[in-house]
Amino acid sequence: QLQACGGGLVQAGGSLRLSCAPSRRIFGIRTMSWYRQAPGKQRELVAVIIGGGGTNYGDSMKGRATISRDNAKNTVYLQMNSLKPEDTAVYYCYAYILVGTWSDYWGQGTLVTVSS
Repeated sequence: QLQACGGGLVQAGGSLRLSCAPSRRIFGIRTMSWYRQAPGKQRELVAVIIGGGGTNYGDSMKGRATISRDNAKNTVYLQMNSLKPEDTAVYYCYAYILVGTWSDYWGQGTLVTVSS
């Protein structure tokens, strides 16, 4: 239900911008967030943005990531700067969406690889 894109291979110190949007028509969207999961590790929160625009960040990328949203496009973005090899992970977007009823939706994940 969510389509994430923007991942890829980047050198340490570089930047990437991820984006995520619903792949079908929706009738409302509230909280949107990004999570990541590195090999052998649990999924962790990277950043969250609520409908009113308030944001919160996980410790892993605090100060290096910025989450934003375009409500007209129902799209959430994650700008990541000063990337480190330990940021290598599959990044997943999440949104609380109204399609008939309010439900949790996850994107398929986009791989970010940071080389040293």
